[in-house]
Amino acid sequence: MINIVKSRLRVITKSLFSGQFHTSLRKMSKSALVILAPGSEEMEFVISVDVLRRAKINVTVGGLGTTSPIKCSRDVVIVPDVSLSDAAKQEYDAIILPGGLGGAKAMAESKEVGELLKRQESNNKLIAAICAAPTALLAHSIGTGKSITSYPSVQEQFKGSSYTYVNDKAVVQDGQLITSRGPGTAFAFALKIAENLVGAEEAGAVSKGMLL
Repeated sequence: MINIVKSRLRVITKSLFSGQFHTSLRKMSKSALVILAPGSEEMEFVISVDVLRRAKINVTVGGLGTTSPIKCSRDVVIVPDVSLSDAAKQEYDAIILPGGLGGAKAMAESKEVGELLKRQESNNKLIAAICAAPTALLAHSIGTGKSITSYPSVQEQFKGSSYTYVNDKAVVQDGQLITSRGPGTAFAFALKIAENLVGAEEAGAVSKGMLL
């Protein structure tokens, strides 16, 4: 009886350390930081966080300058998980910047955000920004020379810059940089991030589950 139990334990242990288990573990262990600032666009924020968590990605919400509730662009109040200062002590597979004019401005003016994005870029890890948030990339010289898109009203800010502006796609990916246009493209934006982190199959399953 003891030998049978030991044999079964060996089989279980072997299966746990199989390639399939390790692949699943890697998918589960992917991480993302979503920066939340006063005036962030709540649809873009919530959709990004929700979709990534459905894709089994470990998402941290970092509040810019605070752990207190943050009022978004349409007066929706969201409580961050931690302050951005504490969140920045960790490494992430992706850093996401929701839009909203107020939030984008706060991120563009933040030295802390700039340093975090530069570290992410130097580590060749994913950076994603939507709506007005690509202007924060411009302010901190992130992804210079790459293709980029944004909400139409801030397109003028990219004139004369080194970026190649794209205005006919909902989501633009150039290397490790992903940008998108606004609230209506938030699902496509979040799914593109998920696809990069956990693969097209997992992202597709999330999309199907949401009836998109």
